Amino acid sequence: MDSHSRSIAKAISYRVLGSIGTGIVVMLLSNGNWKLSAEAGVFDALIKIGLYFVHERVWSFIKFGTKPAPAPEYEI
Repeated sequence: MDSHSRSIAKAISYRVLGSIGTGIVVMLLSNGNWKLSAEAGVFDALIKIGLYFVHERVWSFIKFGTKPAPAPEYEI
């Protein structure tokens, strides 16, 4: 299971890329309004980092698609 800090780091790195994409889309749709696109990118990042963190923590309790860890082998 990942630590809380690892989940946060993954959420931030993923959202930086996604929020840059959101900012670019907003800029294109708003005819080059840089202020609006920057605000949308920041707001998008804050909301989605929180959602991603919750998503990661919930999935850490779901066993679907996981395999149990192999039993340690002991030599005598």
